[in-house]
Amino acid sequence: MFQQSKLTHAILVALAASAPGYALAQDASEEANDENTRAVETIEVTATKRTTNIQQTPTAVQALSEKELRDQNIGNFEDYIQYVPNVSAGGRGPGQNDVFIRGMSIQPITVMLSGAQGTMPNVALYVDEMPVTAPGRNLDVYAADLQRIEVLPGPQGTLFGASSQAGTIRYITKKPRYGITEAGFKAGFEMMPEGEMSNVTEAFLNVPIGNDMAVRAVVYNVNRGGYIDNVYGEFTLDPAINPNSAVNYGPDAKYETAYNTNLIEEDFNDSYYRGFRLSARYQINLDWELLVQHQSQDLGADGVFDYDPEVGDLQVQRFYPDQLEDSFGLTSWTLDGRLGDLEVVYTGGYLQREVEQSIDYTGYNNTGAFIGYYTCTYTNPDYIDNYGINPDVITDVRECLDPTKGFEGYQEHTRFTQEFRINYDFNDSSRVTAGVFYDDYEIETQDDYVYFNDPDRLGFAPNAPLPDANNINPNTRPPGVAFFNDITRTESQIAVFGEYTYDFTEQWSATVGLRWYDMESDYTGSSNFAAGIFNGSVDHDAGRDYDVSGGHTPEPLKLDGVIPKLTVSYQMDSSKLFYATYSEGFRPGGFNRGGGLPSANPEFPTVETTYETDDVVNYEFGWKTLLLDNTLRWNGNVYYIDWTDMQVSRFDPQNVSILTFIENAADSEIRGIESDFTWRATDNWTLMGAFSYNDTELVATNANVIEMAPVGSELPLTPKFQANFRARYDWRLDNNMDAHVQLGWLHAGKAYSSIVAADRLEQDAYDILNASVGVATGQWSAKLYINNLTDERAQMFINDMDDIPRISTNRPMTVGLAFSYNFF
Repeated sequence: MFQQSKLTHAILVALAASAPGYALAQDASEEANDENTRAVETIEVTATKRTTNIQQTPTAVQALSEKELRDQNIGNFEDYIQYVPNVSAGGRGPGQNDVFIRGMSIQPITVMLSGAQGTMPNVALYVDEMPVTAPGRNLDVYAADLQRIEVLPGPQGTLFGASSQAGTIRYITKKPRYGITEAGFKAGFEMMPEGEMSNVTEAFLNVPIGNDMAVRAVVYNVNRGGYIDNVYGEFTLDPAINPNSAVNYGPDAKYETAYNTNLIEEDFNDSYYRGFRLSARYQINLDWELLVQHQSQDLGADGVFDYDPEVGDLQVQRFYPDQLEDSFGLTSWTLDGRLGDLEVVYTGGYLQREVEQSIDYTGYNNTGAFIGYYTCTYTNPDYIDNYGINPDVITDVRECLDPTKGFEGYQEHTRFTQEFRINYDFNDSSRVTAGVFYDDYEIETQDDYVYFNDPDRLGFAPNAPLPDANNINPNTRPPGVAFFNDITRTESQIAVFGEYTYDFTEQWSATVGLRWYDMESDYTGSSNFAAGIFNGSVDHDAGRDYDVSGGHTPEPLKLDGVIPKLTVSYQMDSSKLFYATYSEGFRPGGFNRGGGLPSANPEFPTVETTYETDDVVNYEFGWKTLLLDNTLRWNGNVYYIDWTDMQVSRFDPQNVSILTFIENAADSEIRGIESDFTWRATDNWTLMGAFSYNDTELVATNANVIEMAPVGSELPLTPKFQANFRARYDWRLDNNMDAHVQLGWLHAGKAYSSIVAADRLEQDAYDILNASVGVATGQWSAKLYINNLTDERAQMFINDMDDIPRISTNRPMTVGLAFSYNFF
């Protein structure tokens, strides 16, 4: 457990560190609100699949309200992740991030492999009732017309299933309102001394149709300027960096140099979000209501969102176009009503998402085990026998051609979910929430790796898929594609869940939760290597068929089990709640693309064909309090987490496999505390804050083929201490306008980039300051703000996803002006 000094320090900091003014639940005492105009604002949440008062809900819930989203200029994933202090992320830009909660983090797999080999995330992401979690590419929904964002730390397996191992994040959209016509828009722009300008336009409309129907629509168009420069660069194969590119060079070997002249551009990492949401709500009768929603979004990005410190501040050298297009359509429906005293809810959704991306992969020349084979001509006749090389391409002097390499990927995600649940109060002291959940998820992945500048000169035939494999695309790939994945992953599950609560007295209650699940995951398709031409024929066996090779079969991987939860709570009075929880979580296992074949180095064991689930046991004690005549809310939790058989990814072509693989490589323990507060100190001053402290420790390494950080090391991407604080002063001007000024501070301690020893680097601590001033009336508001006042260059994720170390960072100092107007 904690050393006493650290725990004491962390609890004291709860009253000095902070966050973006977390939204609160509906007040436990409406009388107190009537008597005290300084009582903290409260909201309701649906974290337990019932509408409940957050202060009387015995589970950890943090919520960013509509007001908080607006006050903090929160738009996309990278914006809101800063304001929840026990949440961290790793990734490479919009639509390309993994999120972690309570220190349960492992460095994310590169997005180039997220579809083919990425593990399922351990934090579930929902849009209303619909899970939208994806490996390596969490759906980056722009926060337009949201009611709130709910963050549920800790395992939420009984109600939210497999990927809620470390927690759940839910986007709660605003629903149509009966009998009210309302419309409005928001517009704004930003400028950066270090980058381009940005702009945002949002508009909404709510229209009642008669007394029992309403329609709501929102549209948005957001353009975010770039701030990283692609500067002039040259790249030549260097045997001193990668000896595998030096085989049989000879003293007269020739090297071609790649130049990025055609791609030089300042501020080349711009992005956009364009979308709409249309929803209709129909009151069938006094007991039944139907809600149908459709949302569509196009996300686009150029460039990269991490810089190379060896090149310069906010600079990189890229030799192949970096572009992303990520589009989704999400249709969902909810029918809820009552059958006597029984509340019935049927909800479902269908998600279709398409991701198309190109990435510069030239850095692979520095690490690839077969770079010479793919890039250089041949001087040694032995290659004729060993690799099937056409003897016509054997040369007297070895020539290494243009080393520019790229990735061209396409993913299609489809997901269909349904849930039927009931809420029933047996009497005033006992109640149950129970249901059945069905999920059918498919990812189709086509990854083309463009290695060849001149395949004919190198002696390679066009790359064709294995003829008998279950491929998505049976066609031969374009010239230049040396390797490609054509893989379909499916995951289907059915689950039965329930939570039963019994009130022993007016103060003491207990909740028991269980979830039974039955899952099947399948992995089919092929990975294909370009074949050499020998005596006019082509070897079409250069690849892997994932129905037959290395232990793979056409049979799916099956998994079932039960996830329990137990909570005991004590409601001391209307403003003080204490609770203790035992909960479990898991993340499903899967198939190893690089498993089942002998390791390249016989000293390393063979990678298993499949990897297993990793499991979490969580113990926590929490409190929710309203103090000082309801002007101070202080909530928090202390917890202990036992995480076993952690799923860790690795790429080691020198010793193990030419394909990335995953292994249940380690066990860890986490001891932590999280807390947040809001204090209406005076009629004008509001102070808000939150902090987290995580003591993470690797306690065992079970790896056979992954070289882990030593036992006792901290887990990656999670600072021991994170905090943020906001002070806001509101006052009334003489012309009946409301004005405010606020200052916010975000802090993250040092962290490490990876749990794998070879990739582990220390990331520096950082502090970010934000400020704003604004005025508002009942219909309009205007605000001037400055984000990142000190132009801090935060080290959020040091990665070598493209085999060149780079640093993912925050946006530079940004000055913005936002304006909103409501017509009714």
